[in-house]
This record gives sequence, structure tokens and C-alpha cells, in this order.
Amino acid sequence: MSTVLFLNGPSHGHVNPTLGLVAELSNRGEKVIYFCTDDFREKIARTGAIFKSLGDGAKLPKGNPRIDKNKQLFDIALRMLLSTEKVVQHILEEIKEETIDYMIYDSMYPVGNIISQILKVPVICSHAVFARPEELAPQNENTVGMEVMQDHPALGEYRKMVDRLKENYGVEMPQLTGMITHYGDLNIAYTAKEFVTRHEDYDPSFRFIGGPESVLEEKIDFPFDRLEGKKVVFISLGTAFNNANPNLYDVFFNAFKEDLETVVVIAAYNTDVSRFAIPDNFIVRHYVPQREILKYTDVAVTHGGLNTTSDLVYQQIPFVVIPIGGDQPYMAGRFASLGASITLDKDTLTPEILRQALDLVSTAPEYRVNLGKIKRWFEEAGGCKKAVEEIMAFKKERNIG
Repeated sequence: MSTVLFLNGPSHGHVNPTLGLVAELSNRGEKVIYFCTDDFREKIARTGAIFKSLGDGAKLPKGNPRIDKNKQLFDIALRMLLSTEKVVQHILEEIKEETIDYMIYDSMYPVGNIISQILKVPVICSHAVFARPEELAPQNENTVGMEVMQDHPALGEYRKMVDRLKENYGVEMPQLTGMITHYGDLNIAYTAKEFVTRHEDYDPSFRFIGGPESVLEEKIDFPFDRLEGKKVVFISLGTAFNNANPNLYDVFFNAFKEDLETVVVIAAYNTDVSRFAIPDNFIVRHYVPQREILKYTDVAVTHGGLNTTSDLVYQQIPFVVIPIGGDQPYMAGRFASLGASITLDKDTLTPEILRQALDLVSTAPEYRVNLGKIKRWFEEAGGCKKAVEEIMAFKKERNIG
């Protein structure tokens, strides 16, 4: 048995894909010490891992409404990075009695990179975002230029922290423009190799294990009886950018408010929907038991997040994608280019366009055929069991544990 240090930031989109992998590692006898924020305590503990809190300093800051939305991501990221020193000290204190054999961290979580430099143990990176950085920036309106970064008032404080980390621990913080993705000695990507483009960009350290399968058995009160005998449309804009375009909710309501034979379920995470007049045939919740709802779902609308699209692929539910930020434009583009979905523009979307697109993916057979092809790719990639086999082979090669 080896002791594994697992580090991840406060994001459902990055934590959820790891849960099956952690459960499988625990089942194989590995002692997994998983650091994340307290919001994820329960779901991580259920995998068999030892949950450790990153502390309050690691929580994701709220966006500043006075800042242009295209600059908010950098502002949030920089303010979160300012807690790095405190979080690093906290982790080191919590594991001082442990002998860490190897570590796994989310490829976009810079604290993991710093701790790996300090511990000098073999590293595995978990890639919930597997698109290369250069594939994200051109199509992502949330990307900001260096001139915005240079003008940020917190940069001076950040630079002082970087100097202290270098002096105290001998570590190098990546440049701000290089904070997007880190790579380990072994890299686990939650997709199939056929799904990505430019295969030459992924070196032999990459293992593609297929889309993540939900392992969450959630007991959440929900009126499932209202879904019986109805056409069910499921809508989820995820947890990261779902508040960026509140007018989209009006589009959803207007598209289906007169269709009384249809029930629309909307997952509106941390969204204030009190200003909306919600039609009677809608069920809107901050959090829903997605895995169970999909058993009733006929067609879906998604932001293009890894977890939701993977669930839809495995359940073979036709869907359209409204990408908003992050890697969502990349994901939407891949599903569209593979003929498995339709991408819709959030800025020009109308109720008519939405209904027409949902009708097309539901009725045109080629969408289901191509969705089935992606599902086979995912299943043949091997999933979490394959990932753990690769990790065990990596351990043997490195003489770990």
C-alpha cells in the first residue's frame, strides 16, 4: 500500500471526474489523502479517501461585478493565487507525519505544482481539461491579454509572495501566462484519444481513459412524479459560468412555457431566479440529482462541461451545447465536428432557434449514431479501472511503495 497525496481546487468540474479514480485507488488498498475545500468533504469521503480541508483561504473568490466580465476570470484567478502561500503552509503542516509515496493533482491547480516541487516525489496529473492551452484561447472570449494582467492592482502583492516562496522553499511559481496547465510524469485525461485533436501534441505520458462516469449516489428530494409520462428537457449550464448570461433563462422559459406536455428541469447552481416568472411546467433547483433525472430525460441543453456531456454520452441522450467559457467552446466544437451535437451561440439564441435545434438532434438519426460512436470510444478506453492499472504500472516502473 502506498500513501497518495491528492490535491484539487474548489471546482465541481475538476473534482467530480476524479471521484471514480479515487474510489478505485482506495479499493486497491492505496491510502489516498485528498485535499480540497470543505464544500466537497462529503463526496470525497464517500470514495474511501481521507479528506483534508485546504482551509478557508482556498475558497474560490466571488467575481467583482464592477469588472468587465471578460476580465473577471483573471481577477478571480489572481486573487485565489494570493492564498497560495497560506495553503502550501497548511498542507505541509497537515502531512508532516506522513510519508508521501507519490502525488496526484489537478493539472490546473498551481498549488499542486508547488507542493510537488517541495516534496520531490513522482507526480501524476489529472486532466479534467485536456484541450491544449493554444486550443482554448482563440475561441474563448474570457481570455485576457497581458496588458490587463500588468495593470491589475494585486500584482505587486502577488510578486512579493512569489519571492517568499522561492526564498523559503526553493520553488518557482509558473509565469501567470503559464498557469493554465501543468503536466506530470504520468498524465490521466478523462476522454478518449479519438475525441481530441492534434494527437502529436500528447506525449507518451498521456493515458486517455474515457469520459468520467458518475459514481455519486445522491439522495436529494425531487418531484420525480412530475416527470412521469412527460417529455423531459434537462438544462444545465454548469457551476462555473452559469451566471454569466442570465438572459439565457428567459430564452429557456419562453421556449417551453406553452408546451404543457413538456417538463423542463433546470439546474441553476447558485443562480438567483427570484426575478423570473417561472412557468408551471418548469422545475428549477440550485442542485439536482442529475444521474436520476437523466433516466427520464428525452433531450438536453448543456454548457459543454466534461461531467454533464459524459453523462449524456453514456446515457445516449441527444443534446445541444451553449458554450460560455473555459474549455466549453472546445468541447462544443468537438461534439459538433463529430456530428454528435449542435453548438448554439449564447448571444444570438432565441426560443425558436433552441426548439429547432433540440428537435433536430432528437429526430435526425445521424446524431444518435455519432453519439453512440463516442460512447464506444469512451467504454473501450477503459475508465477508472484502466487508469489505476496504468498507475500501478507507473509505481512498478518507479519502484514506488
